[in-house]
Amino acid sequence: MRPMDSRPVYDALLLVSFGGPEGPDDVMPFLENVTAGRGVPPERLAEVAAHYDLFDGVSPINGHNRDLIGVLEGELDGLLPIYWGNRNWAPYLGDTVQRMADDGVRRALAFVTSAYGSYSSCRQYLEDIEAARVQVGDRAPVIDKIRYFYNHPGFIAAQAERLLAAVASAGGGLGPETMILFTAHSIPTSMAAGCGYVEQLREAAELVMAEANIAHPWELVFQSRSGPPAVPWLEPDIAERVGQLGGGAVDTVIVVPVGFVSDHMEVVYDLDVELASVAETAQVDLVRADTVGTHPRFVAMIRELVEERLAGEDGPRSALGSLGAGPDQCASNHCPPPRRPGRT
Repeated sequence: MRPMDSRPVYDALLLVSFGGPEGPDDVMPFLENVTAGRGVPPERLAEVAAHYDLFDGVSPINGHNRDLIGVLEGELDGLLPIYWGNRNWAPYLGDTVQRMADDGVRRALAFVTSAYGSYSSCRQYLEDIEAARVQVGDRAPVIDKIRYFYNHPGFIAAQAERLLAAVASAGGGLGPETMILFTAHSIPTSMAAGCGYVEQLREAAELVMAEANIAHPWELVFQSRSGPPAVPWLEPDIAERVGQLGGGAVDTVIVVPVGFVSDHMEVVYDLDVELASVAETAQVDLVRADTVGTHPRFVAMIRELVEERLAGEDGPRSALGSLGAGPDQCASNHCPPPRRPGRT
């Protein structure tokens, strides 16, 4: 007698993302959602809200997710229906899980639009998913998160093509006067100490350089830090580094936002506006590589990750580099939250 197939049966794919405002009236409520419980003063929120004014109060992230779902539906070709829920703005995750329950979904896979493992980019999303399930109650579907994908061949190939396009647009190739900076969202050092975030970012950057067949100096930098100045966050800061490079032997900086999969505000404002201003002052030409977005290889990667889970534990697991494929089920103590001031 053949053993019974113990693979989970999935009947939906849930895209889980950060969310963003889609008009001027959304901006302050959105920022209040993001900073709830952190004691951020209103004047700081107003300062950040002004960044959105340059974009008519619209973050690109929701539009990106709509585009991604559109091409992913074609890629999956009916394999699973796709739902979408956000952490901080409509469509809210809790509302989406309710709709899934109403549609009869029993068990779903969740693809989170973050490639790396840290509290903010992994465990917090697991907590969000569980909170949404609790909100829905007994009818809520079981939801299993797909592993992080920073070293998946699809992500690396897509990012390498974006890097090569940026190099081509810089003109003149890569000489000693050009520096490549891989950038990602900074996190508190206490958060980084409990996860593999920095190690994973370095591995991803090395893999992208190898895939692009580029032998050239590069550095890993960080951006978009927030919180009290007394709390240490990952450095070097990208703006400070570009300022340091100006006036020296470097006259061109190619920025690769390897920590982001789409052009949301940390890309289109923090890099394309703020960093561009720093580069102009430092007399450095700034070239920013595109994020992977809806690159065909990235979209195919999502399908491959879905098929990997449908195949069960014995199926192939694609990963490049030395760190291997991440686990399907994270350990209970992985990616702990950062220590808050006054806490141990």
